Amino acid sequence: MVRKIAYSILSSYYKPVGKFLENPIGVQQKTFGYLLRHGRNTFFGQEKGFDNVSSPDDFRKQIPISAYEDLRPYLDKIIRDKQQNVLWDTPVKWFAMSSGTTEDKSKYIPVTKESLWNCHYRCGYHLLAMYAVHYPATSFMLGKSLVLGGSRQINAIGDGVFTGDISAILISNLPFWAKRARTPEKIALIPDWEAKLQKLADYALQSDIRSLAGVPSWMLVLLKKMAADTGKSISDLLPKLEVFFHGGVSFIPFEEQYRKLIPSDKMHYWETYNASEGFFGVQFTPDSKDMLLLLDNEVYYEFLPMGEWDKENPEALSLDEVQTGVQYALIISTSGGLWRYKIGDTIEFTSTNPYLFRITGRTKQFINAFGEELIVDNADRALKNACLHTSARITEYTAAPVYFSEAHNGAHEWLIEFENPPSDIGQFVDLLDENLKKLNSDYEAKRSHDLSLSKPLVRALPKNTFYGWMKSRERTGGQNKVPKLSNDRKYVDGILDFMASNPS
Repeated sequence: MVRKIAYSILSSYYKPVGKFLENPIGVQQKTFGYLLRHGRNTFFGQEKGFDNVSSPDDFRKQIPISAYEDLRPYLDKIIRDKQQNVLWDTPVKWFAMSSGTTEDKSKYIPVTKESLWNCHYRCGYHLLAMYAVHYPATSFMLGKSLVLGGSRQINAIGDGVFTGDISAILISNLPFWAKRARTPEKIALIPDWEAKLQKLADYALQSDIRSLAGVPSWMLVLLKKMAADTGKSISDLLPKLEVFFHGGVSFIPFEEQYRKLIPSDKMHYWETYNASEGFFGVQFTPDSKDMLLLLDNEVYYEFLPMGEWDKENPEALSLDEVQTGVQYALIISTSGGLWRYKIGDTIEFTSTNPYLFRITGRTKQFINAFGEELIVDNADRALKNACLHTSARITEYTAAPVYFSEAHNGAHEWLIEFENPPSDIGQFVDLLDENLKKLNSDYEAKRSHDLSLSKPLVRALPKNTFYGWMKSRERTGGQNKVPKLSNDRKYVDGILDFMASNPS
């Protein structure tokens, strides 16, 4: 009876989903009007002339697409100058910290009470409902959820304004009944990863854990620790475990290891798309990882086709204009105070009835296999510093992830062609690692205690290797460039195969 009541409550959260499934474009138009009304009262809205905007077409023509660097002056008004009504017309009391840009180690994404409750939490209910509707016999809501969040605790930065991981912000503001159903806050917000993992493992072994939530790479570290400490499988340790709600990085590199750790045909894996900027998608059916674009979350979406990414005045499309099989950069306007904000993720629609999509990558080269969000600027600056202190000079480089295996943790493999090799390769690797930590807070967190990400693996290549490889691919010439970072091993393995086939 208790299970039936819980299921009834969960499935009721599916009703709003049904409404925007029936009229997705109408819901988006309503969201646009709502955001515009609030935006007109802000410094940003007055500066950009929101009073003269009456349609999505006006919006596109009058308001430029922005990146974090464009947002930063407005954030300074809130954080440094203590102003409000800058980007949104209710107070901004929270800033979610996420991986930094070329100038900042961390980004500060505004979180308002509206975006917190009507985007992040509301879509969390949709997530639970979507799963429960497909598995009516589920009982995960009768037990505990083991949640593995970020590493940044809540920090006050003055006048009732706070920063932290989005996971820390969500945990801190949860209603009492929701906190009781998940990892205790005093454990979830421990900043030291090694201490947190031990506490989480101890807690899990003493609790009725029926669901997991978090990033696949870190959750794998925790589960492996539990299995190693006890000598038992996770299925034996957590006999009522039935679902892992995961997101943040691709699940593909980790899926095989999860199925080995949890050898149960009753275990389910459910994809989510929840970022610091908002909660945007949830897996729609059990037999596909395609996610439903969530439309009642106070987010107005636009989509930038690949051919527009590098243009000075790119033209974005509204939801009713998108097509399947096309790469789009996601542009969002939200009740968190983001306006035509280029989040950096790329997606591809697999259906427009309903609107289903897959995350396909980022608009720029990057490595995010373990949630580290390493960008080229981080890599260039870290390598430059390592060269400076080891008398090295680099001709070319590329890097890619080395995925988790039963024998080792993940890592980054760097293929580097030196004009002058470093005086001490070990020192070079250490300097590269330390500088990446300084430049990128997410990389620093994942490297903590070697738990998720091991020290970089650097392979020095013979001179002219990159040229020979590019020539073999008919990619020589000024417009053809070696990809510096990649989130898969296509290029790194290609170069290694080329070297094996063409020994010097």
